[in-house]
Amino acid sequence: ELHPDEFAQLFNTILINVTSFFRDPESWDHLRDSVLPELVEASAGGPVRVWSAGSAAGQEAYSVAMLLHDLLGSEFRERVKVYATDVDEEALNHARLATYTERELTGLPDSYRERYFDQVAGRFVFRPDVRRSVIFGRNDLTRDAPISRIDLLICRNTLMYFNAETQSRIINRLAFALRPQGVLFLGKAEMLLNHSSL
Repeated sequence: ELHPDEFAQLFNTILINVTSFFRDPESWDHLRDSVLPELVEASAGGPVRVWSAGSAAGQEAYSVAMLLHDLLGSEFRERVKVYATDVDEEALNHARLATYTERELTGLPDSYRERYFDQVAGRFVFRPDVRRSVIFGRNDLTRDAPISRIDLLICRNTLMYFNAETQSRIINRLAFALRPQGVLFLGKAEMLLNHSSL
């Protein structure tokens, strides 16, 4: 109460920001080979909107940006917007810088490292031309309005930290965010059996 700024520091300390590029590679392979081509085709030359909710330091947002850039080539910049949100301001600031250590790139295939990262002063910097399509902002899934008209919503290993009642509220928001043909991309540990109707 005497030091209100301590709340933000404590909050950021207890948040679990474990993520990596292409975490659970089989899931990303399926996304690349089956899901994204269908979403791009369904967009009929229009915009492709992605929301990475609980994006931590940005690895998942940049992972999907790389896949879509590979798929769309020169059309990527004019068609793709990746919205990446989190409640942790420190993580968002790290993500906006788009620079990573070699350890943070563990698991990233060499072909992606070579095409999408430049080595600068011992760190790896994500390509600015692709980076421009990734927009970072603060969003609290439990309270804030969802981003709308989303084709692909990445919310991996986030929901499992909430109780059933809060999960239900969040799932309703996520369902509202998705376009009718949109896809929700969850983590391996998350089963939403109670929400199958949504």
